[in-house]
Amino acid sequence: MSGAAPERLPAVSVVMPVLEEERHLRAAVGRVLAQEYPGDMEVVLAVGPSKDRTQEVAESLAEEDPRVRLVRNPSGRTPDALNAGIGAARYDVIARVDGHAELCDGYLRTAVTELLTVGAANVGGIMDAQGSTPFERAVAAAMKSRIGVGNARFHVGGEAGEAETVYLGVFRREALEAAGGYDSHFARAQDWELNHRIRRMGGLVWFVPDLTVTYRPRGTLEKLARQYFNYGRWRRVVAARHEGTINLRYLAPPAMVVGTTAATILGLASRRTRLALALPAAYAAAVTVGGALISRGEAPETRLRTPLVLATMHWCWGLGFLTSPKKLRDKALARSVETPRTGEEAR
Repeated sequence: MSGAAPERLPAVSVVMPVLEEERHLRAAVGRVLAQEYPGDMEVVLAVGPSKDRTQEVAESLAEEDPRVRLVRNPSGRTPDALNAGIGAARYDVIARVDGHAELCDGYLRTAVTELLTVGAANVGGIMDAQGSTPFERAVAAAMKSRIGVGNARFHVGGEAGEAETVYLGVFRREALEAAGGYDSHFARAQDWELNHRIRRMGGLVWFVPDLTVTYRPRGTLEKLARQYFNYGRWRRVVAARHEGTINLRYLAPPAMVVGTTAATILGLASRRTRLALALPAAYAAAVTVGGALISRGEAPETRLRTPLVLATMHWCWGLGFLTSPKKLRDKALARSVETPRTGEEAR
């Protein structure tokens, strides 16, 4: 595949890892099937062992439309689902879509056209968090702000161009296979880790702001806390596997946790050290003011929840990073020996 995009585009296999998605799966698949794509398309649902009616919904979708096929994912883990779906896919362009994500109009056409035009290995866009309840809307506001998630373009937007990683992604199969697919060790951060390997072997990862995907945030504080704890835990595993990939943006949450905890303990220890309490007070003031700023225009119920959401994301990410088990990092380092050598490493 090279050169400008022709009128009829290459066939696309949309691969969706699916687990506990009874609530959102029908809408997610519906948005894929509604794409006006000038080429053949299939949807491969890699379904894990869910406790809700996800399996029934998936089977119903496959019965209703012959473009939808199912494959089993006994482990229920996301990288295993993606690899199973890619293995079963028929076509040479692979689009990853989650079971709770909804593509914008023209997503596949724009992505594949850009894939061909710029010669990229992977093209992706913006994770457009949209909530329905006051809590979900607070999470959405935090996930689209620099104070919540940093300056990654797939969260906050920006100009088209080369990127470290993108949300989801539309890949050339040859690039996926050359990189060895998704690493099954990474229960989280598997997208960043795969894109890092693609870039190391000379592949281009390309961000396109016109590619927006509606993302449905976690609906409870407990689920949000678990999500960000795991993000922090697995980001440290990625840092161990790929030396030199950590930066100040990733170190900020664990530094905040250590600093504010130490200052609180010190400040409460005696009157002489009471001034140390200024640090946790400053953090509390920052998330309160920041939450008010990023939730402007929202209902009061959402605005009241936003500072708590910000603090939960920061603290849980930081705690996950600090407590990431050494055995996970050691296993990742051991597996790195098995990664195929490509690009400069092969020469």
